[in-house]
Amino acid sequence: MVSTAAGHQHIRPWSRDTATEDPQSDPGDHASDAGMIRASLADPDQFAGVFDRHSDEIHAYASRRLGLDHGHADDVTAETFLIAFRKRHRYDLTRADARPWLYGIAANLIAGHRRSEVRRLKALARTAAYGHELHEEERSAERASAAALRPALAAALARLSSAERETLLLVAWADLSYEETAQALQIPVGTVRSRIHRVRAKLRRHLDLPEEETS
Repeated sequence: MVSTAAGHQHIRPWSRDTATEDPQSDPGDHASDAGMIRASLADPDQFAGVFDRHSDEIHAYASRRLGLDHGHADDVTAETFLIAFRKRHRYDLTRADARPWLYGIAANLIAGHRRSEVRRLKALARTAAYGHELHEEERSAERASAAALRPALAAALARLSSAERETLLLVAWADLSYEETAQALQIPVGTVRSRIHRVRAKLRRHLDLPEEETS
């Protein structure tokens, strides 16, 4: 069990019983995510390093998307790392950083809660508290929209398609680059750029912002 900075306790959702041993694997460089994943093929306990390094971040992202009600963020976090553990033998070991891969898994799971997310955004749009809740996230969100996070933005996010919202928030809230977002969603980087451009245009219309504020 791991205690996170936010006070949540995450249990590593795997055990040796679920592992696929690979005695031929070279442990490699354990300092990188790829090194720990490589080592975990022979010693499943090594995957704990990936969990310990990234579980708080994945949980924080899921919490922003889904809130803490009903334990959705906890479920998404646990399932993300369980799936990652089970599929670790497919991981591209040339990629030292596993964050895009993990966010991609989390994104697929969050998509299963799409209705809950939209309901939450609409509820937040009706309360002034939303502006205070997301105040600290404003700077990162400005990378994608340059709009002050406030109830109007919650309503605008609720109107986006799930693909548009996922792309925007991986850039704005997960702080992934366009290239990393493309990796996470398994789409061309050009698609990421075109979606972000389209989302900026929609946000300008919904929030009545001048073009230079979203460029």
